[in-house]
Amino acid sequence: MSELVTGEAVALELRPARLPSRALAVLLDLAAAVAVYIAVTIGLVAATASLDEAARTALSIAVFVLVLVGGPIVVETLSHGRSLGKLACGLRVVRDDGGPIRFRHALVRGLIGVIEILMTLGVVACIASLVSARGRRLGDVFAGTLVVRERVPAGQAGFVPPPPPWLAGRFTGLDLSAVPDGLWLAVRQYLTRMRQLDPAVGWSMAERLAADLAERTGTPVPPGVPPAAYLAAVLQERQAREARRAFGSGTAMGGGQSGAAGPAGVAAFPVPPAEHPPAQYPSAPHPAGPAAEVPPDVRPPVPPAVPGAVPPADVPGDRPSTGFVPPA
Repeated sequence: MSELVTGEAVALELRPARLPSRALAVLLDLAAAVAVYIAVTIGLVAATASLDEAARTALSIAVFVLVLVGGPIVVETLSHGRSLGKLACGLRVVRDDGGPIRFRHALVRGLIGVIEILMTLGVVACIASLVSARGRRLGDVFAGTLVVRERVPAGQAGFVPPPPPWLAGRFTGLDLSAVPDGLWLAVRQYLTRMRQLDPAVGWSMAERLAADLAERTGTPVPPGVPPAAYLAAVLQERQAREARRAFGSGTAMGGGQSGAAGPAGVAAFPVPPAEHPPAQYPSAPHPAGPAAEVPPDVRPPVPPAVPGAVPPADVPGDRPSTGFVPPA
């Protein structure tokens, strides 16, 4: 598994694509590009029959560069790393931190791919992919990208529990730019394995991670919020921002409504209601010891009788009044 922090709803622990699947995807992409190039060349020859040989040669070179080099760059940029061959093989190009690629990543991959794939018939790319621990070719190394598998067997990817409903979407005002990728990875790994840890150990780990995250964001953990729930809510907010950046949608990842803005410009964080405890997150470990004795029920003293007052006919001693008056 590759240690990635993804932002567009891609599982964190995706497997890097290996040489056979990547070679098949490249062959499919080349076949599609060559087919488009032949069709465009035939149409270009028919349209430029009246031009001289030099002009037709220049146009042929331009078409070759635009179709076989510019075409894959445009497709990977618009599809966020999924070309035709990668779509058929279940692959995707992502950044080193797991986020979606942009034009500069696709441009570097495409330009270096001309040398290591087209000019050397894929020999350099195969050698680099075999030598790399994560199967990356030179274009991926210089662009800072990685080709991963999107189709993984169910149950192998770690499940991150969602934050409680009363906490979802309450961290929209946090500044997450200073949080390093290593801390995001540690938070996600803890959330996927917190049920396998000892309660005391898991609670202390969650407190340390929450303190580190609060120090990076500059906002303390809201009082009354369990550390694990705080980590899940902030991680969901980060994924929602990456999804909005990748797809341009206004709402992502099912985030809740934002809280009221506080004096510092950060969303207010409500304290969880007592009648709805976060059952999916571990609670603080209680110290061992004898249980506290419950004081006996002390009934309030009966007020003294007022002279001239008429006592009620039938007032139950232990039942509250219902407000019902029987007919005369």
